[in-house]
Amino acid sequence: MSAETHLEQIEQLIHQILEPEEGYFLVSFRIKPTNNIKVFIDGDNGLPIEKCVQLNRKLYKLIEEAGFYPEGEFSLEISSPGIDEPLKLHRQYVKNIGRDVEVVFADGTKKEGKLLTVTDADIILEHTEGKGKKAVTQQLVIPFNNIKTTTVQIKF
Repeated sequence: MSAETHLEQIEQLIHQILEPEEGYFLVSFRIKPTNNIKVFIDGDNGLPIEKCVQLNRKLYKLIEEAGFYPEGEFSLEISSPGIDEPLKLHRQYVKNIGRDVEVVFADGTKKEGKLLTVTDADIILEHTEGKGKKAVTQQLVIPFNNIKTTTVQIKF
């Protein structure tokens, strides 16, 4: 079996366990040469650890039953992508409306601000230029095709 076919089959199993789970979605997954399968799932309202454990058990069982690996010669990790990972899917952008983000543009320049709106084609970012009395708050429309990465910023 080719590596590509193998990836497709694992992806089908992931979608199979997520189908009845309406609020959760696959962000990405990868298989390391050591047969370590890492699955990154997110939820519209977060991803509790209990849900990760539940999904892990279901997927592990399906992979075992499919016989992709000799008995016990694989490991499986299911988690959310992590706050430091860039947003990859439109659904992640929608989930993070109202949060502070850093957008890196295709040309490498950056802009920080609050994610106000997400459409199919672009996002609207509210950002402040200047300081004190000279501060001006502006809204910037950014087309998705001009975005290299968007990362949620945590403020303390």
